[in-house]
Order: sequence, then structure tokens, then C-alpha cells
Amino acid sequence: MSDSHSPTLAGERDQSLRIALYPGTFDPITNGHLNIIERGLRLFDRIIVTIAVNEQKAPFFSLEERLDMIRKCFPDSKQVAVGYTDGLIVDYALRHGAQTIVRGLRALSDFDYEFQMALMNRRLEHSVDTVFLMTGFRWIFISSSSIKNAARCKGNITGLAPAHVVAALQEKFA
Repeated sequence: MSDSHSPTLAGERDQSLRIALYPGTFDPITNGHLNIIERGLRLFDRIIVTIAVNEQKAPFFSLEERLDMIRKCFPDSKQVAVGYTDGLIVDYALRHGAQTIVRGLRALSDFDYEFQMALMNRRLEHSVDTVFLMTGFRWIFISSSSIKNAARCKGNITGLAPAHVVAALQEKFA
């Protein structure tokens, strides 16, 4: 796998734009993720949704499926790009002109892990900052794992993820 994948985004790179990276596994993308992206777009001109490939994790959906699911959420968007990396997030951010990493927080337990990651990223590359956004109250209880578990047990996950993601989960568990 290559760490040199360029995100899909129309237009030339404009150095005056405020670009942020929103990394995650997105296995699959949920309405909680979409809430963070939508709110992040109030702060940044562009967000690169970046699948962080981690060989130690065994994702349910393939990389290609996850990329496709995210792209379907933002058809023809000039503000949202989609990419992936199997390298350091801060290196990927620098290569693509992102000055900030956006992370969502649902609970205090998320903060401990995210704070440690933010400090490590800051140590690795001091010019890239991390911004934390609290997940909207409507989505604070959901995670990709909880949605997959509910779908596996034939639970009603309608409204927790985009319709095409719900359909993909239902198809996988049929």
C-alpha cells in the first residue's frame, strides 16, 4: 500500500485556504462523523476526510468500500476531499497543505486517547495543530462499532448513518 494517495478535490491547491484533515477508520462513516465534518466546515475552507490505514486493525469494510461510502456523502463537493494514508497523519497533512487535524469527542474516555495522540502529533510536527469538536448531542451515543453490532443483530439502524451506508451494512449481514 502506498502512502502517496492524493485526495480527490477539484481545483488547484490555494495556500491561503484553511485546510484541515479529519482522520479516522470510518468503518463505516456515521452521522456522527458527518456532524463533525459539517461543523468543521464552519471553521475551515476545506476538510480532507482521511482514512488512516492501520495494519493492526481488521476493518469490516475494505478500504475501497470505505472511500466510496465517504465520497457518496459529498458528491461534487469543492470543500470536502477524501483520501487515505498508511503513514503518519502529520506527514499526510503537510503534503496536502493542512494545518490542522480535526478530531471528534463523544465522552471523557475519548479525550484521554485523543489528547495523547494530539501530543504525539504535536511532537512529531509542531506546525500541525489539533482541534477537538464535541459530537452533536443527537449523535453522542453512536460509534461505527455500535452501528455494526446493531446491524449484525438485525437492529434498526436507519438514521444513524447515511442511507447508502445502512444499505451496505444490511447487505453484508443479510
